[in-house]
Amino acid sequence: MKKLFCTSLISLFVAISTSSFADTITNVENPLYLPKSGEIYSKTGAAIMYKRADNTQANIAKKHNGEVEFPVWRFTEDIGVGLTDRLTLAGRFGYTLNNSINRKGMHRGRLGLTYRLLESLDGFVWDMYGEAYLSGLQKMEGKFSIADKTFTYDNFSNGRWGAIAGTKFGKKWDKLTLSFFGEFIQTFGNHNNKILIDPNVPGIPSEVSVNLKSTQEVNWGINAFYQLNDSWSLGGAFEFNQHTDNGVTSVYTKVPDMLNKQAEQWKDMNDGWDEYILKATVAKQFTDSIQVALFGEYTFDNSHTNSQNGSDIKFETGLRFNLRF
Repeated sequence: MKKLFCTSLISLFVAISTSSFADTITNVENPLYLPKSGEIYSKTGAAIMYKRADNTQANIAKKHNGEVEFPVWRFTEDIGVGLTDRLTLAGRFGYTLNNSINRKGMHRGRLGLTYRLLESLDGFVWDMYGEAYLSGLQKMEGKFSIADKTFTYDNFSNGRWGAIAGTKFGKKWDKLTLSFFGEFIQTFGNHNNKILIDPNVPGIPSEVSVNLKSTQEVNWGINAFYQLNDSWSLGGAFEFNQHTDNGVTSVYTKVPDMLNKQAEQWKDMNDGWDEYILKATVAKQFTDSIQVALFGEYTFDNSHTNSQNGSDIKFETGLRFNLRF
């Protein structure tokens, strides 16, 4: 009797953990979507952002506080392939062009694996993922002003490589899906940066690089998704993104003592900011393979004293063109 009970319990667990419930999640806008073996998906986004800078000391020093940045163009590409029904290789990339402050470059880069640990018959799903953080693909670029001792970023990359570990879990009912994700990001300090010295003074290099410290960040979010019918679906989300302070550990380039002493003041640049993002999406399914989604995001942020990324208003809207084949 005891043996029969144990055998039945094991059989039940195997049935639950290997069920094909997730086969019913075919909408790529669903936060619990995962491609089947051999299936490829792509989500290509283009958006326009309106932003008004806040009153941090950095923006005041640049005489940019309260200034409007518009249009800010944002482009994203999410792509993945199902290696098995449970294992996916996926990448997420993004590029921003902000002519208002002459700043452009990759704002997002990550590539890694997602593994579905559990998908139960009652609709519960649990994923784990590990990714490479790819900001090191681009140097961090900026300009240091000797006159007022301010630093201006020229792109959106911090120049660091890193690693991301995260988890996502949720539940799908008939039409409604709810999910939560949380992740930890570890970056590794390096000197992958290019800083122009303004003005060009004899005896001082016109361009230097510095050793930046390693950083740790935590992101998390809650997603809701509702399938109205075979053609239309709605999505909503709240997301928290942490952007920690940069810090200079030393000057990598050989420079006069004056710049070395200045670099010591930037051990903690106090330039981080935290984002609290509200998201909404409405998507139209045209065929089994083609979908278009209209999305909007409004961001509240809490910027540190020397941050150049804080805003009083930040709103973004755009379209995603999704393919699944």
